[in-house]
Amino acid sequence: EYRSFYKTLSKDTADPTTWIHFKAEGEVEFKSILFVPGQVPFDMYDSYHNKNAQLRLYVRKVLITDEFEDLVPRYLNFLRGVVDSDDLPLNVSRETLQQHKVLKVMGKKLVRKALEMLRKLAQAKEKGDDDEDDGDDEDDEDSEGDAEDDEDPYIGFWNKFGKNIKLGIIEDSANRSKLTKLLRYKSSKSGEGFTSLEEYVENMKDWQKAIYYIAGESVETVEASPFLEKCQAKDVEVLYMVDPIDEYAIQHVTEFDGKKLQSVTKEGLKFGDEDEDLEKRRMALYKETFKPLTDYLKTLYGDAVTKVAVSKRIETTPTVIVTSQYGNSANMERIMRAQAFSEKQNMAMMQTQKTMEINPRHPIVARLNEVVKAEGDDEAMSDLAWLLLDNALMQSGFEPTDFAAFSTRALSIISKGLTLESTDLLPEIEVPDEPEEEEEEDDAVDLDDFEDEGSDEL
Repeated sequence: EYRSFYKTLSKDTADPTTWIHFKAEGEVEFKSILFVPGQVPFDMYDSYHNKNAQLRLYVRKVLITDEFEDLVPRYLNFLRGVVDSDDLPLNVSRETLQQHKVLKVMGKKLVRKALEMLRKLAQAKEKGDDDEDDGDDEDDEDSEGDAEDDEDPYIGFWNKFGKNIKLGIIEDSANRSKLTKLLRYKSSKSGEGFTSLEEYVENMKDWQKAIYYIAGESVETVEASPFLEKCQAKDVEVLYMVDPIDEYAIQHVTEFDGKKLQSVTKEGLKFGDEDEDLEKRRMALYKETFKPLTDYLKTLYGDAVTKVAVSKRIETTPTVIVTSQYGNSANMERIMRAQAFSEKQNMAMMQTQKTMEINPRHPIVARLNEVVKAEGDDEAMSDLAWLLLDNALMQSGFEPTDFAAFSTRALSIISKGLTLESTDLLPEIEVPDEPEEEEEEDDAVDLDDFEDEGSDEL
């Protein structure tokens, strides 16, 4: 009956993902059925700020409107359903009714029940149809979901409407803690599935103090990032945030369950399994050993980087570029640069401070330090140093500082690898004269001969 009613109400051909039927009592009394569609409308995000949830509002079973603005937040505009109240006046205009204080109370309760419905859907695979008591004065009459035993129904919802939950993180500060529990991400340990922040915290190492994440263009891109090397070596799970809206949403989620969220591409990355005193003394020795190289590189790069420092966040990569703790990441710069109305002047102001971190255990870094100590600055050393920076920028998700100079340096190294004495162009190849074609009259075919032979045979 619920599925049939939903299809009649929404003119949709697919079954709903889940629904909730409840009666609210207390300051305001109303009955409502809320549905989550089984498929995404084709224009879901085309006009997001102008699209409202299709909730039919009735007053004493008299239809008032099909789409009521501000009844629920815009990020819940995918909801379909019916709301019937006896507490609203009938003899006023819709514009006056829209400002009625009772609607605000109804809106809060509708949002609470909608999030409760999604929360139950998220727990359906683990707890089946167990209902949760939200502690208020509302009684649920019926709440069911359309789920299969071998597939998590919430993942199907997340793939369709996950972006709305992230928009809710940005827009709805009052319900942010509830929405945060609905987030799902792929991670370095989730395989083909997804993981929630609650599952991440449950699986954390005993010494782990932060929730680590990395933002990038795609799962393939972040999996190949050098920033994961240390985390993989320590068997630490890292969340993959590969949706452009993740960069905006995560700014509003600073911690979860007392654990701070830490980007592995920014400064201040620490692990709790190390002897702090020992690591501090070891780092002091590294800094002293590589001081000639760090000073040389900072002088050479100038404003291209804020500073050059020794780091232990990488394992097999010689250098990486990290950003400041509260600055934009490389992925965020990529997103802002792709905006249709972005301006170069504003982009220059929003560029974050970059720090080049070198791996003191890498042979390339160690050899460069020896060369700087012995020979100082020369053109070959300068080219290698700039190429090292460009390589670090691209591996970290940034663009090279100067594409033309990068191309010139790369071609120079290729030439040296091929032991070319000169890169001057070779003379053009000479084209030999073509021999004149001789006419072969003997081989010409006379059609009259064929006609004579044909007539003789007849």
